[in-house]
Amino acid sequence: MIVLPKRIAEKLRRESEKAGVSEEELVVEALSRMLNEPLDPEARFEVHLKLSEKYLRDAEELLARGDYVQASEKAWGAAAQIVKAVAAKEGRELRSHAELWGYMDELAERAGDVMLRYLWRTANALHQNFYEGWMPPREVELAVRDVKVFVEKLRAIARL
Repeated sequence: MIVLPKRIAEKLRRESEKAGVSEEELVVEALSRMLNEPLDPEARFEVHLKLSEKYLRDAEELLARGDYVQASEKAWGAAAQIVKAVAAKEGRELRSHAELWGYMDELAERAGDVMLRYLWRTANALHQNFYEGWMPPREVELAVRDVKVFVEKLRAIARL
């Protein structure tokens, strides 16, 4: 965990929302530029994979505490990060929700796995739940379980 002054933390949050990336991704990008250490596809893959794993652990902890709204967002983040990891392994960088959806369409088609589409939609329902808070707790728990399946399927595709 990096300790930041409140003003910088707020600006980081706003900029990450504006850019459509996680705060961690924005920090890694900034450090990469500042340290003159370009991120190659393998480094991007590693960052996204580790973030996916972290967000999935966070989602589990939040579920255990009964914070279903925050658990929803962390599980969505885990799904988005594993998609970005697989794309990075192919040398692609996804920077928007539209690019995530487009890539998942391609990936599900290539894999011939319709379940990837359903699981991806479930992850996106969790993202929506973060903003609207309409999912009952049991549905959030089941959806987080589905995200775990999604992450494992994508790890298998990337042969992790």
